[in-house]
Amino acid sequence: MSEEQHASSSSSSFPEEVLDNILHFLPTRHHRNSFSLVCKTWYRADTLTRHELFIGNCYSITPQRAIQRFGNIKSLVLKGKPRFADFNLIPVNWGAHFKPWSTCMTSAYPWLEKISLKRMLVTDSDLLLVSNELLGFKELVLDFCEGFGTTGLAAIATNCRQLRVLDLIENAVLEDASLEQLVARSPSLKKLRLNQHVPIEQLWRLMVRAPQLTDLGTGCFVSADPMVQVDVQRDLPLAFAACKSLVSLSGFSVIVPEYLCTIYPVCANLISLNFSYTTINTEQLKSFIRHCHKLQKLWVLDIIGDEGLQAVGANCKDLRELRVFPLDVREDAEALVSEEGLLAISEGCRKLQSILYFCQRMTNAAVVAMSRNCLELKVFRLCILGRHLPDHLTGEPMDDGFGAIVMNCKKLTRLAVSGLLTDKAFSYIGKYGKSLRTLSVAFAGDSDRGLRYVLEECPKLEKLEIRDSPFGDAALISGLHHYYNMRFVWMSSCKLSREGCKEVARRMPQLVLEVIVDPLVEDTGEAVEKLYMYRSLGGRRSDAPKFVSIL
Repeated sequence: MSEEQHASSSSSSFPEEVLDNILHFLPTRHHRNSFSLVCKTWYRADTLTRHELFIGNCYSITPQRAIQRFGNIKSLVLKGKPRFADFNLIPVNWGAHFKPWSTCMTSAYPWLEKISLKRMLVTDSDLLLVSNELLGFKELVLDFCEGFGTTGLAAIATNCRQLRVLDLIENAVLEDASLEQLVARSPSLKKLRLNQHVPIEQLWRLMVRAPQLTDLGTGCFVSADPMVQVDVQRDLPLAFAACKSLVSLSGFSVIVPEYLCTIYPVCANLISLNFSYTTINTEQLKSFIRHCHKLQKLWVLDIIGDEGLQAVGANCKDLRELRVFPLDVREDAEALVSEEGLLAISEGCRKLQSILYFCQRMTNAAVVAMSRNCLELKVFRLCILGRHLPDHLTGEPMDDGFGAIVMNCKKLTRLAVSGLLTDKAFSYIGKYGKSLRTLSVAFAGDSDRGLRYVLEECPKLEKLEIRDSPFGDAALISGLHHYYNMRFVWMSSCKLSREGCKEVARRMPQLVLEVIVDPLVEDTGEAVEKLYMYRSLGGRRSDAPKFVSIL
């Protein structure tokens, strides 16, 4: 008996109950995927016991094939458009319709409890179908989705009496009356994130009706009625104090400074705080953040400045995730945060695992310091606003800073690079980024060699996003050995030709290569402005619009 036959025989000899127990201890879907590839018995065990289905690209498989493989799904996570849709780089009506999925899933999985969609086109009829057919439905998360309105949400609010989570990120909102009815009908509701514009008096009523909430992400701290009956300074702190399970706050669009103190009763328990829609200044943040010692996740606007980040570093020693978004994305905008704020975070928050940092200037020294101080980093996304900006003190490329990140942060799985970078930076990424799964590149690199370093030397890379960089056909073709193992490649404003893309399509027939042309710009023929390439078990999609050519 060969070694392969012996391994297969040994694997098949495990009793099913043993395999079931093994599967329960696998920590991630990546581990389950690897488990299912061992042999047919393990594949079948995964098929029968998997209850959570994650599909990172709605066109990578058909709904019918997914249902055929997995028959006991209770939770569906489905993603549509590529991430660069957030930056308006994908024309409207590109696709990612939820309709084929909603039709199949509601009939195949009547016990489905959770649906989480990202960058999908969702209609009111989809939500109506979900609310009518899934009697035990409990969680709806719509992240950057479009196409639906209050009619569909009202159906969810009316029919889904066991609702625990309603999370609408960057989406339409419920009418005021429907929102209050939803809360009244949903005693199990734990997470409510939707309407940033709920006035303060209604926010108070919602909290009084739902003191069981753990995650609140709705409302603004201003009144819609000058004759408001709520005594904000007295009643709102009492309402917050009654929400003893509240650990997450987000989504507030406007906070009148004198009302900020009304949140103080829950600050000591807060684990997550999202102020990314809230223009609180440095002093307001400093007065608030000193009460938040348990904070693990913080999203803010850069208007808090370096001094605000210093306060975070001094008070939030348990911080695991930080995102600093720009108030003004123009390249010539005033520099509100810099290397000083990044350095303060790296010195004060040694447990940091994930950071997204928008700034107008940076130094290698600050990035190197973060690589040495925050060894638990899994995600490092540094977005220097402006093209090809060097270390603003030395004038040198940012190669050594990003090189230090991939060298010192051994757990790094996601990296976004920007600023003046040469091929040397990509050689560092290829040599040391062996655990990288996602790489995002903007305005960086010298030549095709830079991208070749990454494609040839990063064995775990799954997602590659590149814009405005000098990579062409030779760089694209250098990854032929690896593309079947990747989820997708996105390249825009690079140096690709249609013939080079066709060569990849000819040599890798199971890949789908979409050439996207701006409908408002004349197609020049040979040059490829936008390429979206992904693996698919379902072949080319049938709903591609006219401005998408599938090679």
